Amino acid sequence: MSAKEAKARIKINKLLEEAGWRFFDTETGKANILLENHVKITEHQLDEFGQDFEETKNGYVDFLLIDTQGFPIVVLEAKSEDKNPLFGKEQARRYAISQHCRYVILSNGNIHYFWDLERGNPHIISKFPSLETLQGYTQFKPDKYRLVEELVQDDYIVLTQKPDYKENPSYINESTRQKFIIEHKLRFLRKYQLLALKAIQNAVKNGKDRFLFEMATGTGKTLVSAAVIKLFLRTGNARRVLFLVDRLELEEQAHKAFREYLKNDYKTVIYKENRDDWHKAEIVVSTIQTFLAKNRYKRLFLPDDFDLVISDEAHRSIGGNSRAVFEYFIGYKLGLTATPKDYLKNVDVGSLGEHDPRQLERRLLLDTYKTFGCENGEPTFRYSLIDGVKDGYLVNPIVVDARTEITTQLLSDEGYAVPIQNEECEVVEVTFKQKDFEKQFFSENTNRAFCAAFLEHALRDPISGEIGKTIAFCVSQNHAAKITQILNEMAHQMFPGKYNSDFAIQVTSSIQNAQQYTVNFTNNNLSGSCNFDPAYKTSKTRVCVTVGMMTTGYDCPDILNLCLMRPIFSPTEFVQIKGRGTRKHNFVYNLTDIQRKLDIGDKEKEYFKLFDFFANCEYFEEKFNYDEVLKLPQIKEGSYPHDDIAFQVNQTDTDGEYHSDKHDQIVALGHTVIGPEGMKIDRMYFEKFEKIIYTNHFIKEKAEAGQWDELLRYIEQEVLNKPEDYFTLEKLRQSIQIDRRISLREIIEKIFGIIPYFKTKDELLEEEFDKFDSRYLPKEEYFEYAKTVFKAYVIDNEFRQIVDSGNFSMLNISPYGEAFKKLPQDLRTAIPEYIKDNVPLNKFVA
Repeated sequence: MSAKEAKARIKINKLLEEAGWRFFDTETGKANILLENHVKITEHQLDEFGQDFEETKNGYVDFLLIDTQGFPIVVLEAKSEDKNPLFGKEQARRYAISQHCRYVILSNGNIHYFWDLERGNPHIISKFPSLETLQGYTQFKPDKYRLVEELVQDDYIVLTQKPDYKENPSYINESTRQKFIIEHKLRFLRKYQLLALKAIQNAVKNGKDRFLFEMATGTGKTLVSAAVIKLFLRTGNARRVLFLVDRLELEEQAHKAFREYLKNDYKTVIYKENRDDWHKAEIVVSTIQTFLAKNRYKRLFLPDDFDLVISDEAHRSIGGNSRAVFEYFIGYKLGLTATPKDYLKNVDVGSLGEHDPRQLERRLLLDTYKTFGCENGEPTFRYSLIDGVKDGYLVNPIVVDARTEITTQLLSDEGYAVPIQNEECEVVEVTFKQKDFEKQFFSENTNRAFCAAFLEHALRDPISGEIGKTIAFCVSQNHAAKITQILNEMAHQMFPGKYNSDFAIQVTSSIQNAQQYTVNFTNNNLSGSCNFDPAYKTSKTRVCVTVGMMTTGYDCPDILNLCLMRPIFSPTEFVQIKGRGTRKHNFVYNLTDIQRKLDIGDKEKEYFKLFDFFANCEYFEEKFNYDEVLKLPQIKEGSYPHDDIAFQVNQTDTDGEYHSDKHDQIVALGHTVIGPEGMKIDRMYFEKFEKIIYTNHFIKEKAEAGQWDELLRYIEQEVLNKPEDYFTLEKLRQSIQIDRRISLREIIEKIFGIIPYFKTKDELLEEEFDKFDSRYLPKEEYFEYAKTVFKAYVIDNEFRQIVDSGNFSMLNISPYGEAFKKLPQDLRTAIPEYIKDNVPLNKFVA
């Protein structure tokens, strides 16, 4: 019997006991774990099987878990550590059916799947469910046939209690009907939104319990979510719904929307710490960070507290540690994402630039497909930007390509060369590129040229005539401060006395109340409203100047201008920024005078302007190599990926800063109307190394069979170090630029979706600690100390030696000593013992 088999058995035994299951009669209750053929286990047999669990005279051991009445409730199929738990799926299903069990657990001690045979497919869980959880879950009996047969029409969701317009003959005329809709604030589901709901009904009909909607920015994912929520609650297929977001402004945005859409039927709350109001609501909105903090999700919630979990921006909010939150709850799961699948699926991993935002988004999205039961890469429903433009629901931009004398040279292959005196008083020539702008190279006059060009050519608001609402994206927070100041100075000259320094406002993480500013901008009351027309509600502030806070998921449909005042190298970031302007909007909705609305008629947004001062559109249309992955800026360590930090650049050849006082002006300005076919970036795949590997039938066959030795030998002999492409393992590793050594096997596992992405050292530490925490659940007061000691013991040899040797006097000079001292004795012992038994330290080698 191998050590891996024995280890798996020991881990499974512990996990069962931690979930409250009993192998033998105790003071707390009778045994509720049986072996195959209903054999009760004694303490002696438990120890015996711990060393030899997969070899019994009847074959593999199946655990049978029973309820308080002695009836079978769960079949647990155990595999050794080196085997995929899913290998036992069909065997466990047959056994469960024979025992009249609804639930199956598949585990190899490290990875665990929970399977409700009545609801869909096996899905990963972080710990075993307790008997109490399963009994509560069993008492809830959803009727999927009611959901499948529910009639969903375009008036399934409305903003108010609507009058019965269908019964009134005076509203038969379509134009009159549209005026009626404006007057009464009705919201009807569009045809494609109805198709999305039909797709989810069909998926449930076919036994699915996980769904993925890929819908372009501006196509109404929140409205569709409200309809899905109503569908599940109304048909009795959910008692309570959790809507997860990854940013505070999206939390408030979703809360407000659900209150408006569903206020007549259901209560919506935002979950906050130390509050029990979520118990009284059918819809709970929260950030993933709130649930993740100190593993609050498993300390304060039961796995069956939510019967439907919806993950907004699913390609991010279920990645890394956040995934544990999402997987903890055992109900239906729906993922929402605006990132196009065709754009992300085949990103070339020849260089494996996993450190940059583009690759981060891609790998998380690939993980999204697998998480939501869409292993073939086809979502439950898809509606792309090109679909939205074609159907008249979204708009494409007019690209304004504006270049100054200096940026023209920065963008050239030769760069912008300037003479600089070095420390030896010698004049040397230093060359700057576009990536150096506002990092190493500074030019006040260039920034002024940007602002002047924008103000001269910006789209105007069709009602008030003032500069249309705008978001400007800058290099850094300091750059944003400069641009804000320049815009306010110029606006004061153009509109004397109108704005008083409120024309532009910096909206970055260093600015107090920045999150609220984004909400106010959407609601048209940032710095006040109605500046030009008392009956027209539009934000007094016309430009929000940011770095990254308003790039993703931000909903402001009356945006008319976007300014790219920095270079962008990430296709994902470019698509997300562009998406801020694609929503349609009827500007008459902002009028408070209903008669004026009817008199003026439609003032629809037909397009928006994308001011591109660094040839970003040209780069992605003509120059970006879709066969290779570029090395892109890394996010500063310890920052949240969507914070408004300065975006990072690769190290330049210059050591110091250069401030140019040269006069600068726009020398080239062109307008390009983007047609219904969209931009190249909206249509392209990425392919090369991944395609070579993924389309090789031999490699794929060996990967699926788990024959890794043969597979890796083949790649080393037949793929690597060949003159055609010259892929080398060392180059792949170097391109990853991660803080540990990646193996060739990990690379191949990533390509085939076996692992979602390459985890950093800290992500691995978080993952390993989470497993420990799931098992021991130390009190919250010890949580941070336990995490500090756990991580230190894994990566710090000196600290590990102190703990192992018992030389605790040395803790006084260790940076982790205080944390160790504050732990109770049981945790001081449990942490090193757990790590020795369960954590492979070689994973953390740089």
